[in-house]
Amino acid sequence: MKVALLGIVHESNTFVKELTTLDHFRKSRWLFGNDIINEYKHAFHEIGGMIEAMDEAGIEIVPVMYAEATPGGMVTTEAYEQLTEKMFSSLQQALPVDGCLVVPHGAGVCETYPDLDGQWLTKLREIVGSSMPIIGTIDPHANVSKLMIESTNALVAYKTNPHIDQRSAGKEAGKLMADFLSKKNKPLQFFSSLPLAISIEQQFSEKDPCKALLNLAKEIGTREHILSTSIVLGFPYADVKEMGSSVIVISNDETAGKEALLDLENYIISNKELFNGVKEDISQLLGSLDECKKPILLLDMGDNVGGGGPGDSTYLLDALEDAGKENTFICVYDPKAVESLRNSQEGEEIELAFGMNPHGNLTRPRLVTLLFKGSGVFDELKPRHGGQIHFDMGDMAIVKTIQSNVVMLTSLRVPPYSLQQLLAFGIDPMKFDAIVAKGVNAPIAAYTGVCETMIQVNTPGLTQADMTKFHYENRRIPLFPFEQDKISTHVD
Repeated sequence: MKVALLGIVHESNTFVKELTTLDHFRKSRWLFGNDIINEYKHAFHEIGGMIEAMDEAGIEIVPVMYAEATPGGMVTTEAYEQLTEKMFSSLQQALPVDGCLVVPHGAGVCETYPDLDGQWLTKLREIVGSSMPIIGTIDPHANVSKLMIESTNALVAYKTNPHIDQRSAGKEAGKLMADFLSKKNKPLQFFSSLPLAISIEQQFSEKDPCKALLNLAKEIGTREHILSTSIVLGFPYADVKEMGSSVIVISNDETAGKEALLDLENYIISNKELFNGVKEDISQLLGSLDECKKPILLLDMGDNVGGGGPGDSTYLLDALEDAGKENTFICVYDPKAVESLRNSQEGEEIELAFGMNPHGNLTRPRLVTLLFKGSGVFDELKPRHGGQIHFDMGDMAIVKTIQSNVVMLTSLRVPPYSLQQLLAFGIDPMKFDAIVAKGVNAPIAAYTGVCETMIQVNTPGLTQADMTKFHYENRRIPLFPFEQDKISTHVD
């Protein structure tokens, strides 16, 4: 038997003005055929798990196409059409196959198609027909649509956030495919779009309330006839009607599947207040930082690169320097600043303006010393959020401000998913009092062994933690936490 492997992955922040083009995919990952196998066979990525499951089942995997771009603004119509045209023409050359393993993200938005993932999955279903199994993985930050569910036989979300279990999620999806093809099980998919959106800082899987919810889902997953349970946390930075949290249950028995779905729905809705966290500003935290164990990981929630943030905010650095704080590390995306240092020498003092403030203006010039400039390529060989091995920050530079704060400037946006982002360039994270990471939960997997204290900071920006401050035009109504008094406490 043969199973095709294909996917398009993008987490689209519709509040970001800059659109995601085909060039963004080219500069990230756009792979065909055996290049997909070579990239992911040994990676902590869902594709690696799918390959492993197919190998164990003795099923030939036919890699078609995999494309991924760093989270950002909506995908252009041109990029979507070129990606899908290339993917489906490559699939036609691979046919006939017995099934399709798919890797959508679940929060992709295109200019023309707000439900990007549902659109290409529906097209795939039209190509292969109604009887062929289509099974895949989704990111738990998906905004799951009916189209996504109706065009697939089973979708499996990762269980952890930070996402360090992507390979096992891919293997779970692969096993569902193998069991389907061997007629051991025929999965039935049950889905509920919940009337709430879980706040982004409450989505850390190692702490309550998320931990208790995931433990319940794991327990329900051990019931007879239940093949898989997925808590889909949702992605609040996409203004689409599907925005919000949801639940997926895969079962080989309709009654068992519906009961499991109902139990999860009722638990989440009855505990909805737990999923709307308390948010702390840097002004509230400055006085207590000296008492915290060092290094402190300051999670810059408003400029979360993994959520589509531009990665260029100096808001926290400005606040720390204004308060007289020293010995901080921060990574800032600013290709113009990197280019301006092209002719500077290491050890040279320069007056440099870099990054942006929350109002979209360049920050004040600083006197800095150039410590390093060069290529920003590094590898991560441990399971980290995203499951990738190879990273490229483009041309980059490292400078130190007059207040002894170290700034890494990059010309490509790269989320802070790996400690190698520092170590590969001779930076010892243990020597800092504070490290600013532009994320919410994802950086924790990389920094948990280094930082004694971790603080999620409520900063302004295009990924600010309080979703009620965004202007939505397309979301569902009612939806918690927006219409808090209009959500029932249980599902009948």
